[in-house]
Amino acid sequence: MIKELGRYQIISELGQGAMGVVYKAKDPLIDREVAIKTINLSLAQEEREEYEARFYQEAKAAGRLSHPNIVTIYDVGRTDDIAYIAMEYLHGRELRDILNDNRILPIAQVIDIISQVALGLSYAHEHEIVHRDIKPSNVMVIRDGHVKITDFGIARMASAAVRTQTGMVLGSPKYMSPEQVMGKLTDQRSDIFSLGVMLYEMLTGQAPFMGENVNAIMYQTLNASPAAPSTMNVDVPEMLNFIVAKALAKDVDSRYQNARDLANDLRACRDALPRSTSSSAIDSTPQKSGSINPDVSGSLSSEAGEDSNQVSALGLSTSFDSMEATMRLAAMTASEEDVEELSKTFRMERPSIEDINRAAPVPRPDVGLKSSSVSRSYSQSAAPSNGGGYILLAIIALVVIGLISTIVF
Repeated sequence: MIKELGRYQIISELGQGAMGVVYKAKDPLIDREVAIKTINLSLAQEEREEYEARFYQEAKAAGRLSHPNIVTIYDVGRTDDIAYIAMEYLHGRELRDILNDNRILPIAQVIDIISQVALGLSYAHEHEIVHRDIKPSNVMVIRDGHVKITDFGIARMASAAVRTQTGMVLGSPKYMSPEQVMGKLTDQRSDIFSLGVMLYEMLTGQAPFMGENVNAIMYQTLNASPAAPSTMNVDVPEMLNFIVAKALAKDVDSRYQNARDLANDLRACRDALPRSTSSSAIDSTPQKSGSINPDVSGSLSSEAGEDSNQVSALGLSTSFDSMEATMRLAAMTASEEDVEELSKTFRMERPSIEDINRAAPVPRPDVGLKSSSVSRSYSQSAAPSNGGGYILLAIIALVVIGLISTIVF
């Protein structure tokens, strides 16, 4: 192990990163612990230039961001054939390790973690930076439950000098958006899809798109619709099903258009949870999976190249549909005026309380979903009871009878 990098004194090795070794080190000038991420540049000239450029792009991208949910970059440098970035040393654990230990976290904790990541991404997106590799191993959970996003190594900035080649796929297959799989240009909605995959995995204990190899996973991402999380975890509220469905919409225009709306809906869902489940502290004790239904699969595992008709014939949940989910979510969270406007836009009747409770399928419109925020305080749209509905109908009937009587007599 090396002893120094620039002015930094190496203390120990923390692990192997995607591009090199990560060290724990000390900055002697201000007596501060730091994490040092390195990349070995002893490569062929062409490969070296590409990796070094992408490495410095990470430093430039992350260095521009100052947000509580994004790791802070302190310094960047180079010693011989090793380039490095000095960043804040986080006293916590990767979300990947936490999930491996617990498998299923309480719903409130899942919502808290994902909403923090969403807020960090929202800030990055506002600064025209797309992460493009959101996954549990790139999220750190600090001891107090605070969350930090790490590794902007393959981020794409609008002003970046380093551009990925057309059709070049970057990211982790299980968490890629459909547009990443197809090698298309990505924007902030791609990060939202990846975050939706993370949310699904945290709620159910398994990824929504799985396969025996990379090609099979990519095929599932493009063609398969996973079952609603509540079919595998009975603790998942219906509103969270709709949020996940909207985040995982394959059509980018049907997806959440910005991460802040996703965070707002998650917080509204959290506020509606019973108080006994609203704790946000991370419990390191492995969770029992008694509420998980092992007989229900949340994804398909067919080989790549399987006919899409076979996919649709496997009994996928028709209620776990992004347009229907958006309409039901709006009915639960939005104002009366917004719901009516959304209903006209979708050419879809407003769902009743019974429809929402049953999650029954609503006929799909022939037009594409337009961008619309459905984020509102959950308390603004508390659903009326059945008794309240009957009273309203009775009042309307009396008014109509009165009008008729006035006209006739």
